[in-house]
Amino acid sequence: MAGELGTASLAAGLVTATLAALLWLRAGLSGGPVRVARAATVASFLAAVLGGAVLEYALLRHDFSVRFVAENGGRDVPVYYTVTSLWSALDGSLLLWLVIHCAIATLLATRASRYPARLHAYAMLVVSAVGMFFFALTYFAANPFREVRPVPLDGPGPNPLLQQHPAMGVHPPLLYLGYIGLVVPFAFALAGLLAGRNGHRWLRAARPWALVAWSALTAGIGLGAWWSYAVLGWGGYWAWDPVENASLLPWLTATTLLHTALGGARARAGWNVVLACASFLLVLLGTFLTRSGAVASVHAFTESPLGPMLLGFVLLAVAVSTVLVGWRGPGAVPRRRTPVLSRGAAVLVNGVLLLTIAAMVLVGTIFPLLSESLGGIRTAVGPRYYQRTAVPLAVVVLLVMGVVPAVVSARRAGGLRRLGVPFGIALAVVAVLGWAGRPGAPALAAFGAAAFVLTGLAGQATRAARVVTAAPRLGAARLGGLLAHAGIALVAVGVAGSSAYGSSIEREIRVGEALRVDGVQVRLLEVRRTGDTDRMAVTARLERDGGATLAPALRYFPAHDTAVTVPQVRTGMLRDVYVTLIAAAADGGSATVRLAVNPLVALLWVGGGLTAAGGLLAVPAAVRRRPAPGAAVPTAAAVERPEVRV
Repeated sequence: MAGELGTASLAAGLVTATLAALLWLRAGLSGGPVRVARAATVASFLAAVLGGAVLEYALLRHDFSVRFVAENGGRDVPVYYTVTSLWSALDGSLLLWLVIHCAIATLLATRASRYPARLHAYAMLVVSAVGMFFFALTYFAANPFREVRPVPLDGPGPNPLLQQHPAMGVHPPLLYLGYIGLVVPFAFALAGLLAGRNGHRWLRAARPWALVAWSALTAGIGLGAWWSYAVLGWGGYWAWDPVENASLLPWLTATTLLHTALGGARARAGWNVVLACASFLLVLLGTFLTRSGAVASVHAFTESPLGPMLLGFVLLAVAVSTVLVGWRGPGAVPRRRTPVLSRGAAVLVNGVLLLTIAAMVLVGTIFPLLSESLGGIRTAVGPRYYQRTAVPLAVVVLLVMGVVPAVVSARRAGGLRRLGVPFGIALAVVAVLGWAGRPGAPALAAFGAAAFVLTGLAGQATRAARVVTAAPRLGAARLGGLLAHAGIALVAVGVAGSSAYGSSIEREIRVGEALRVDGVQVRLLEVRRTGDTDRMAVTARLERDGGATLAPALRYFPAHDTAVTVPQVRTGMLRDVYVTLIAAAADGGSATVRLAVNPLVALLWVGGGLTAAGGLLAVPAAVRRRPAPGAAVPTAAAVERPEVRV
């Protein structure tokens, strides 16, 4: 019953999404009423929600006649991980994708009065067409509701790695919200090209959607790094894995879009269109890499028949975007030469740096596929490639973040002098750290750049507070930008500190023996074996100096034939103590343990949260509202000439 109802919901969603696309196309061409088109969009959303609810119900009831439940459900799986198992495998994750996409489409459809009619209709056409494709993809190639005969008595449960940390319940939905949210700027960019003169306001319409999507993507990437750090047991948080890179690429281009969409955006109209399109096209490329089996990754889904359909849709989207941009893309806007000390020049430098980083990451991500197709041998690109290409450019981005606000205001009295204190503090930080620990040139550069940025932001915070008093929405946007930049600087400090000052030791020790590294000592108390035929575990109890007990474990899941390392992490503001059980002797007399001390990792999570919060804080100012008749509209310039938001 559940299988039939779920399949029917997918079929209904495909029909209503197709109908919605056709109706929105008619509305864009003729300017006719959109009531029926809006109803079709809402109907496709209800169909997606019904499908998701049916699959969740089948998982919670352990209805193993449904193929997805038989492959990913289990009677002994806790309720929380039973719920999250909806997006633990390929078919269910596409259903979650559909629910979020249709929710965004419905929200956009109900806000038609905020946008020019033709612009909104064409944007809804693009969003509906994307939804139609994903409904077709789920129905024909990844239907989770297919029935199983004979019906098994139990299932293996979701991937054991996805049952080890509660972030699994939040990380994928946030990441999907960021991914799918970028379809709206993409849709408005194409709609602006299709609508011609009526589409000049597309960037204003897309800006708040881009901010929300960017903030969600930022939070999703941060939670993914936290999950990797806390679950995988290798002691790191970012491995330049192809799937990790697939989330970073649209974040970089979306970040560039948010900066080029600021003041003077008309002069960068071509950039804005290309960046909005590129952000979502990179989302589609990442979806192909993740769900086709094209790349090997602990984060990727297994090989599936979706690859050709996804690749075809990616190529179609690229072709349509390229044709529209070439046909009706905005030409160069006549203007005077951009002064060096100006916001336009700052945006240009910032955009070139971010896009260069994105290009480096993209080349490294798809290089194994290119090498295999051209030479027959798949050649992997390791972390060293990114450390030599992308990381130095990221440090330069930090420096630009700190320099630009003072340089842009240099025409005013004391503008350049504002760089004095941040520059002096940055030099002092580099000198002290270089003399005390010699962490290496990349880390020193990152520390110095972060100190430069944070000191400069502290000076700007007081001026931003005055803007809040006179113009709350614009002031909140200013504070949001400062908060996001501060968060990125803190992330840079966390990355540099953990990379340069981290230390570890790995050795086999017997019960009663100790490991010591960087002033931290742990002593092995016992090795304990527990479990049954469904799940077995080996736990090492270790006593840390000071009396605290750590219990890293190895868990074996026979149904998956998988062993999972469960590290123990004790987080502090200045450093983390990270203990991993590598192996244990059969007699329980000894164990191989890895002890690591990772400094400043907590700044990664704090900085990531601040960055995402800063993006959300800027959303209200991006939503342009029509003022009441005769009402004065406050601007930042009326309070104080804005520095720059780069």
